[in-house]
Amino acid sequence: MTSAAVFGCTGAVGSQILATLLASDVASSVKTISRRLPIAQSPKLQAIEEGDITKWGGMISSLSPKLSMVFNAVGTTRATAGGIQNQWRIDHDSCVENAKAAKKAEVKTYVYISSGGTRGFLSSYVPYSKMKIGVENTIKDLDFEHAIILRPGMIIGRETSKAPMLEKMVESLKNLSQGVQDMIGQDQTTIGRAAVAAARMAEEGNAPSKYWVLEQADIVRLGRDEWKD
Repeated sequence: MTSAAVFGCTGAVGSQILATLLASDVASSVKTISRRLPIAQSPKLQAIEEGDITKWGGMISSLSPKLSMVFNAVGTTRATAGGIQNQWRIDHDSCVENAKAAKKAEVKTYVYISSGGTRGFLSSYVPYSKMKIGVENTIKDLDFEHAIILRPGMIIGRETSKAPMLEKMVESLKNLSQGVQDMIGQDQTTIGRAAVAAARMAEEGNAPSKYWVLEQADIVRLGRDEWKD
């Protein structure tokens, strides 16, 4: 029996990962740990409410049945967090601890939703990029049996937009060309489905490498072009 856990399950991408897992046969048991309970419901879902994000990683080893895969879609903005220090605590520190706890609990497949463009020329000067790079490097160093990093572009199609004008502009690019839009942003359903599809491939021994990075074109291919309902 394959058991999965989703962190960040109430966010745009995390909620889609959860919905995809519940609708598919990738995992027979799905757990979530979050500050507020997800809307999704299913007989195979166990949702745990925990307001203290620093406790999440430590709870991984106590979940039963033992987890085979973990999806980490935790992320916030500086404005929502109330400053760069709080954002760092959530986007970097908690994610690093989550990955370490998953490795200690012998989780086989670890999937992390990072961000596109974080490895650019000026990345070492941008706090957000430094957060994502730090988490990615930690996951790589932990040497999971399978580690999967997704680097989507701008997330579009969210119910609650974080940058309404910019996201609307990217969404409108579809009228020009789907390919043009795909180079800049991907909708949350595509990203969530790509994460689950990649995890399935890893579990079945079909991942192209032990440490697998999915850039935007890979996300579109796995999450939309090759997805079968």
